Amino acid sequence: MAERNIKLTLSYDGSGYYGWQVQPDRPTIQEHLERAIGNITGTPSRVAGAGRTDTGVHAIGQVACFRTESNIPAEKFRPALQSQLPDDIVIWKSEEAADDFHAGYASRWKQYRYLVLNEEIPRPQMRRYATRISTRLDLDAMNEAASALVGKHDFRSFESQFPNKATSVRTVLHCRVNEAETCPLWQPGLGGQLFGQPVGRCVYLDIAADGFLYNMVRAIMGTLLKIGIGSWPASAGKEVLEAMDRRVAGPTAPPEGLYLMHVEYDRDFDEVVGEAGS
Repeated sequence: MAERNIKLTLSYDGSGYYGWQVQPDRPTIQEHLERAIGNITGTPSRVAGAGRTDTGVHAIGQVACFRTESNIPAEKFRPALQSQLPDDIVIWKSEEAADDFHAGYASRWKQYRYLVLNEEIPRPQMRRYATRISTRLDLDAMNEAASALVGKHDFRSFESQFPNKATSVRTVLHCRVNEAETCPLWQPGLGGQLFGQPVGRCVYLDIAADGFLYNMVRAIMGTLLKIGIGSWPASAGKEVLEAMDRRVAGPTAPPEGLYLMHVEYDRDFDEVVGEAGS
C-alpha cells in the first residue's frame, strides 16, 4: 500500500512529561505516540507535532501527523492508538491528510492560554494546572502592556537562549488578559470546559501568533505579571519589547499554567473568533 499521511488532534496533561520532544530515558508525549503507532502498525513512524511544548506544559488542541503504509482506516487510528496510550494523553480525532501536510510547517497560527489563580489561599487540586498569584492583579495595566505586543515585531526580549530560530520576528494576532470565575479551557472545534471548578478569580492570558519562540509565552506572562502586581509600570511592555534583550524582561512564568489551545491551518484568526462568539 502507498504511504499515507495521518493527522491527529490530541490533548494531554503535561504534568508527568518532559515536554513533547523525545528525550533519552525521560517520558515525553512524542515518545508515547510513536510507541503506540509502532504497536498498532508494526512499523516505527516519526511523529511531527505542531508545537514542542516544554516540561509540564499542557495541550487542549495539539496537532500531530505521521506517515504509514498501514491500511487501517484513518478514523480507526483514534481508538486503536488510544488503547495503547495512558489516560493523560487523549486523541480527539484521526483523519487522512494531504501528502504534503506537516503539523508544524503548515500551521497558519497557534493560540496559547496561560492560567493564573489570583487568590490568597492555594487550591491543591489546581497546583499542576495553574499558577497562583496572591496579589490582586491589575488587568487594565496588564492589557495596556499586552496591546503593545500585537503586530509584527522582533520578540527576542521574550526568547530564552537567543537565538533559537533563523529569525525572532513574529506576528502576534491577539494578546489580551481576561478574568473568569471558572478556569476557562475551551478549544474551538472541540468545545466544553476542561475544568468547571469555581474559583474566586481566574486571570488568563490569551495569545495567538503565526509562530512562537522558545519560552516566548511564558516570558511575556512573566513580564505581564510584574506589571499586574504593580512592580513595573504598564509602559514596561513596550519598553521591554523595544529593548530586544531578554535580561530586561520578566522571569519565565512556571510551566503548569500554560496550555496549547488551538492550531489553525485554514482560517484567519478573526474568522475563528467570530465563530466562537456567535
